[in-house]
Amino acid sequence: MTDESLVLRVAGRPVGRYLTRPELPVRLSPRPCLHPVTTLSGTAVTELSPADHLHHLGVGVAVPDVEGHNFWGGRTHVRDQGPTELDNHGSQRHTAFQLRDPDGFVEELRWVASGTELLRERRTVAATELTDTAWALDFTFSLTNITRAPVSIGSPATNGRPGAAYGGFFWRARKEAAAPRVFTADAEGEAEVHGRPADWLALAGGTWTLVFAGATQTTRRDPWFVRADEYPGVGSSLAATDRLPVEPGGTVVRRVVTVVADGTLDRGEAAALVRKAVSP
Repeated sequence: MTDESLVLRVAGRPVGRYLTRPELPVRLSPRPCLHPVTTLSGTAVTELSPADHLHHLGVGVAVPDVEGHNFWGGRTHVRDQGPTELDNHGSQRHTAFQLRDPDGFVEELRWVASGTELLRERRTVAATELTDTAWALDFTFSLTNITRAPVSIGSPATNGRPGAAYGGFFWRARKEAAAPRVFTADAEGEAEVHGRPADWLALAGGTWTLVFAGATQTTRRDPWFVRADEYPGVGSSLAATDRLPVEPGGTVVRRVVTVVADGTLDRGEAAALVRKAVSP
């Protein structure tokens, strides 16, 4: 699947493989990603190019609209027209690892579309043991506009499709016969948690739970993009209601910490693990 990859380990156990150069068609917006990611017992909690959405690639950063270029994959939502096949796909290109250890890495990437580099990314990923049955994936990305003009980030929502503000960190989870339970500290179900900010959000399958926490040091709190019934996926929304402008030389930074646990957690257990995962 790739000509270069690395394995993340927690307490000596492999919990994730990072693919730097997945061999994918251009229309899927090729990009580095984590797959498979597993619980400590070995249960896979990601999918790569599933049949329902071939452009869903494990865990990574995907944005459907960077100044009109598609870094998400698949069709592009065009205002007053709907999902449309366009020749506008970009790719994220692995440049180098600045740091590479068994429990994490720091990577440099270039976001390129139509032969032009629009953004330069620094990605920092770390895996940490929390308990005998849970670990945390700490994922930070910073996107810097290296062009001489402003660049804006959009989403289908900002292009006329309400409720579809995906774009940013995204985790395509394991699909099972039954839809996963999704909940926050004070809300339950996809309809109640989708499109809203929350300190943390949990997705619980048959034998596993993922708990996502926005941990960026900023006053801005991105709403969560959530799917459970159609497919299991969770991401943060960089452009929920308005386009996000990035001035020349400007940088957008986001950090998401995800608890990966065996078993199905309740609210108290999820909250306790999140506190442990994001504490200094």
